[in-house]
Amino acid sequence: MNRLAWFCVRHRLVVVLAWLLLAAALIAGAVVAPGPTNDEFTLPGSEAGRAAELLGERATEQEGALVLSAPSGVRSAEVRQAVSALVARVDQVPGVAVDAGRERIAPGGEVSQVPFEYDGAAVGPLKALRDGHHGDAGLTVELSGDDFADFTPGGMTEGIGLLAAAVILLLAFRSIIAMALPLLVGVVGVACGVSLLTLVQNVVSMPSFAVFLTIMLGLGVGIDYALLVVTRFRTSLAEGIPVPEAVVTAMMTAGRSVLFAGSTVILTGAGILFLGPSLGGGLAAAAGSGVLMVMLAALTLLPAMLSGIGTRIDRFGLPRRSAAREDRRPSYRWSRLIQRRPLPALLGAVIVLAVLAMPALDLRSGWSDASDRPVTDTTRRAHDLLIRGFGPGAEAPILLVSPRPLGPAVRQAGEFAGVAQAVPLDDRTAMVIPATAQQDERTAELVHRLRAELPEPVLVSGWTAGGIDFAEYSLDRLPWTVGAVLLASFALLLPLFRSVVVPVKAIVVNLLSVAASYGVVVAIFQWDVLGRGVSGPIDAWVPMMLFVVTFGLSMDYEVFLLSRIREEYLRTGDNASAVAGGLAASARVITAAAAIMFCVFAAFAAFDDRALSTMGTGLAAAVLIDATIVRLVLVPAAMELLGERNWWYPGRRSRVPVSRVVT
Repeated sequence: MNRLAWFCVRHRLVVVLAWLLLAAALIAGAVVAPGPTNDEFTLPGSEAGRAAELLGERATEQEGALVLSAPSGVRSAEVRQAVSALVARVDQVPGVAVDAGRERIAPGGEVSQVPFEYDGAAVGPLKALRDGHHGDAGLTVELSGDDFADFTPGGMTEGIGLLAAAVILLLAFRSIIAMALPLLVGVVGVACGVSLLTLVQNVVSMPSFAVFLTIMLGLGVGIDYALLVVTRFRTSLAEGIPVPEAVVTAMMTAGRSVLFAGSTVILTGAGILFLGPSLGGGLAAAAGSGVLMVMLAALTLLPAMLSGIGTRIDRFGLPRRSAAREDRRPSYRWSRLIQRRPLPALLGAVIVLAVLAMPALDLRSGWSDASDRPVTDTTRRAHDLLIRGFGPGAEAPILLVSPRPLGPAVRQAGEFAGVAQAVPLDDRTAMVIPATAQQDERTAELVHRLRAELPEPVLVSGWTAGGIDFAEYSLDRLPWTVGAVLLASFALLLPLFRSVVVPVKAIVVNLLSVAASYGVVVAIFQWDVLGRGVSGPIDAWVPMMLFVVTFGLSMDYEVFLLSRIREEYLRTGDNASAVAGGLAASARVITAAAAIMFCVFAAFAAFDDRALSTMGTGLAAAVLIDATIVRLVLVPAAMELLGERNWWYPGRRSRVPVSRVVT
């Protein structure tokens, strides 16, 4: 780190130019050769996967539908004429093929569904055609299919997060230049991370929402990493250290912390690979690419810019507040208060976390559907019309596929309890419409009964069955992911702190924090405690992804705090003073970092996509819990109770010089 820091100081123009060229090359490559996305979560080798192989190209066709209704019904001559005219217009859209022969009219005659196949370029024209429909013969037209959903425009969510981060940075640094540097590092790093991810899509299958994970994590951690380095740089300048040495000091302390924290997030994020390379590879790449690029920017681009800006970093600033003595800081006095009654404080914190975590015991994974979208969305209105006309299972079709003619299997499937209708599509495929909705547990039970009781050649497949397979598989793999992440974290923390107790305590505390964030997610999205009318299972990929990312971020704050406590302990040799002093010394920067990350994640919690909203909410909850209950109560209380045992390490413990300890 010392050599890297001095290189960036002495060759700052080269480093800045190299970053400009790298960013230009990655962005140009992403524009010229973007990789495709794949939102199919079919498990290789599963029953749904074998059915997809039998279907061949038909399994990958994108299919949407016109969902039509009229006050007088859709069978009248006037309405039929309007429907025919509309279908003809839709069929003329390039890339669209309407299958009017498969039109389904609800038993009551009030709703009709006309399927069509389309390619990606047709989405915009189809939405424009639907928006321009003027209700001939009272005909209402909606579009069914995920591609037609209305999502928050790209850049709006990120802009809200950046604005909040700018305000917090200005209040923390009270300097416009100091405020701008972390934002610049975060934006450059995220732009490179997104471009890198777009290129990686050419070799790794990943879902369309992966880019939002990259942006969310990259902005959140990138601004925080730069905040730590800039804070330490300004502290060194205030102590009278020359600019070059101040940059190197910042990198030898805060920079080391950033390197470890970023590596931890990338390593824990790789735990999603337990889903298998074909399923978890894209999500791991999404989590890692943004964090990797913002970490590299904080370790190279930022010190180069700091060495050039130097003492001018405090220009254009707000009036500065005088620094209070350490023992008069609120965080120091709070720590001493906790240390006087550590056991009640510890028990109280654990009880609060346990109460928050209790809903997680009811966690049920599955998939979101159009019913979770706002009523202003055309796909939500199409969903409601189909449910009204065809029943709750209309949007949860189950596909039967066989290498031989299905024969009586279709009739047998139609006699199952919980089946509303079984319709042959051709001699080797049929569609089963459940009597229950996609998110209903009884639909999953029906899939399992069909697989158990239908004749052997018949494969039960389709989006509904494949989603159920993936949900159950991901939950089964979650314990393996948890175990691997815990072992890897312990292996990283053990040499860093040269203590056995501190890593174990950090892992236990983080598990409590993660469990609490799970509970918040289940209460809001599955139990719908906020009364938003969006109750349903948690999207199948979210529980594992939420764990690996939340654990990595929680470990960040533990490292920042415990590193400063260890520095104080090496200086004073007194555990109680080290805990209070470390908490006081790190309080301001960790609070600012947590506030920034919370605002970024909370902005994504307002995203229209339910799965991304769930991730944003879970991450925001985890950061809030870490910054309050964990950092202010649980950690000081536990370390006070453990006393000198915190620093037990087998064999002789060397005293590491303070200048080489992470802060």
